[in-house]
Formats: sequence, structure tokens, C-alpha cells
Amino acid sequence: MIIRFSVENWMSFRDQATFSMIASRERQHGERVPKLGKYQTRVLPIAAIYGGNASGKTNFFEALYFAKTLVVKGSGIDSLIPIEPFRLDDEGTNRPSRFAFELLIDETIYEFSFAVTRKAVLEEKLVAITSTSEKMLYDRRDGAINFDASLAKDMFLKFAFEGTRNNQLFLTNSVSQKVDKFRPVYDWFKDTLNLVAPDSRFEPFDQFLDEEHPLYSAMNEVLQRLDTGIAHLGSEEVPFENIPFPGPIKTQLQEELEEGETVRSINPRFVITREDGELIAKKMVSFHPKSNGTEAKFEIHQESDGSQRIIDLLPAFLDLSVQTPPKVYIIDEIDRSLHPLLIWQLLETYLANCSTGTRTQLLLTTHNVMLMDQQLLRRDEMWVAERDRFGVSSLFSFSEYKDVRYDKDLRKSYLQGRLGGIPRILSGGALTNPHLMEESGEMKDATEKT
Repeated sequence: MIIRFSVENWMSFRDQATFSMIASRERQHGERVPKLGKYQTRVLPIAAIYGGNASGKTNFFEALYFAKTLVVKGSGIDSLIPIEPFRLDDEGTNRPSRFAFELLIDETIYEFSFAVTRKAVLEEKLVAITSTSEKMLYDRRDGAINFDASLAKDMFLKFAFEGTRNNQLFLTNSVSQKVDKFRPVYDWFKDTLNLVAPDSRFEPFDQFLDEEHPLYSAMNEVLQRLDTGIAHLGSEEVPFENIPFPGPIKTQLQEELEEGETVRSINPRFVITREDGELIAKKMVSFHPKSNGTEAKFEIHQESDGSQRIIDLLPAFLDLSVQTPPKVYIIDEIDRSLHPLLIWQLLETYLANCSTGTRTQLLLTTHNVMLMDQQLLRRDEMWVAERDRFGVSSLFSFSEYKDVRYDKDLRKSYLQGRLGGIPRILSGGALTNPHLMEESGEMKDATEKT
């Protein structure tokens, strides 16, 4: 679970902005807020981030995506680190970008932070936090590293650090060197943290193709309930030579795909597996009921954008409902192509499965003010990204407003601008151009005269 996340000098976040999933003292919906007993705290299962266009919502998503990529995939030998510092003053490009996480992993809280420029990792620290103390596992800065006393005598750790490039995180390199001491943190970024962008196809679609998958029936049942018109999804085998891939990619698959190994193609959606030495390709198709009781087959690209978006998101929501192993999903622009009532139903169903023992989380960015309802979300689960006149983004929760009562109509106050996070639309300009209005008036006069 994410407990806190801070970012500084990243895109529109010039100054440090901190996002917290620690629950406030309010009691509303308390039955579904997870409790961390030995830490005597509660962590929220969901958070929705609102804000006007270009307020920083997607930049927040991109910061998490960058951190995951740097941890899991690392950087090339001579590659620059692809940071995006604040560019609207002269200092941003000369300062490092900073990222800090507090994470609950296997009932232990870890604090992991790093500061990077395009050329190097300047700082990196990993701390294990218990209910009574903090243990600094390692602290890297100024080209050196200090380990906790319990680790200082491990010569292989020092060897692993000496082999860590300047543009590489020690966490990443240590795992590649088979060091297991820090692997839970690496695995959290690799396996627990899942990010779904608004224009991306979500990878686990092949769950819809496998009738033996435990979620296959549930996903198809939900598709019918959500009024997509789809009876069920399935697969169709396609000769490998007929799949619409460039020749070099086909050759690479033929040469490198090993027996029993599977790869996915997201667009178009194909699953390719080597079985008994042969490459087997399957594509996703949908089936709709016909009036005569049979079914008509459709290509996925023939489905509406909304239906395709549901297909992308359903594996995530059903994964969250299973809750083991716990996952954290970050969905940017969850409302893209989806009806507000449908999103409400998805969130309500997820929250109904949450309890004090839950260890899953869902974070989303949205413009859907229908979700800004305290019957669905608590005040501390609703956040706003706001950009000031200097182009600097900040984050704050509705729980920070002392006059926001549990029975207040947040939607009305938000749209009236009382809570921030709405577009500052200037009057005048092309929409009210006096010359256009004058021409319009002349045309109206001429029409009336004729």
C-alpha cells in the first residue's frame, strides 16, 4: 500500500508536493478503512484526484510511472535518466528531481527515496520502519554508501554497490546481483504497483481468452451487467504468418520465443505462444447475441471506445476484488469514454469489498464531479491538483478544509470555485470578440431588412 508519496522538481511540481493515504480522524465509511494495528494508523483504500486541465493530475501519474520504470527497468549503460524537471524558472533544470515513498509491504513500512539528475543518482535511501524504531538499511550520497550495522560486514553488498553505475539505482542493481535483502521493495514496484494510462491498452487482457482462468467467468458476467451488449469475449486462432506484424518482429519471435513462453501484443490484441515447437497466435474477439438465439462475432476494434475501455479496466477491478496478492492500481482519467453511472458502479463495488483488513488500493484522476459525493467517498479520499499563476502545481485534500462538513454538498462548492482545482477561464477573447459580435450584429440587421 502507498502511505505517502512526495515529488519535487518534476514537470509542474516545482516545490515538494506530498500525497498521503493516511486516514484522518473522521468516522464516515470507517468500516472499510484498513487498519495497521502495530502502527496504530489507518490507510485509505481509495483516492480520487480532481483538478482543471493542466493542473498536474497527469504529471502526478507520470511521476509514479517514471519511478516504477527507473526501479524495475533501470537505465542503459550510457543513457541519460529521462527526468522532466520544472522548466518555468531558471533553477529547475539545475536542481535534482526528488521522489520519496512510504510503502506498506508485508505488514512492514519502508521509506524509499532518491534524487536524480539526467546524468546521475545523487541520493538514495532505504529505511525499514517498525512500530518502535527506524532502521536505515542503506544511505547513498556523494558517490558513497553507508549500510546499517547489521549489513555493514556483508562484503557482497559493498561489491554490488561498487558495480552500480552512477545513472543506476542501487536497489535495481542489487536485485540484479541476486541480493534478496531489498527485493520486497523492488517487487512492490514491479508486481504490486500497476499504472493504467487513458490511452493505453491494459496488458492482462489475455485473461479473457483463457476459459480456465479463475476470473474468466466473472469478467464476462460483469460485461453483460454493464450493458455493453457483449455476451462474452473469446479468442480466435490465427495462422502466425497472417498476423499483421512487421517482418522483423515475426522473425524475432520465431527465433527467440521459447517453448511454453507467451508474449502479448496490445494493439492489435494478440497472444502468441510456442507449443510443440510451433508458434500459435490467438486474437481477442467479442460475441453479441442475435435475435435467433445464436451469436455474432465482432473484432475488438469494432466495439465502441467505451466498451474497449471497460475491457481494459475490468481485469484491474476484478484483480482488486480478489485482494490476494494485494495490488495498487493508479488509473489516469478513469472517466475517459465511460458513463458516470458506470464508473460509480465500479467504484461502489470495489469499496463494498474493502474492510479493515484490506491491503489493496485504487488511486484515480478524474473530472467526473458526480463521484464527488460523500455517500461514496470520504473527504480525505478526495484530492485536488491546482496550478498557480507561475505554473506551479500543488496537491491538497478536502479534509484540509475545516468548514467542509460530512453533509456538505461538495460538488456544488467545487464547481463554484470555493474548493479550488477548477479552470480559471478568462472572459473576453475569441468567444466574445467585439469584432465578431459587431459582424454578427450587422448580419442580423441585414437579415431583418430583407
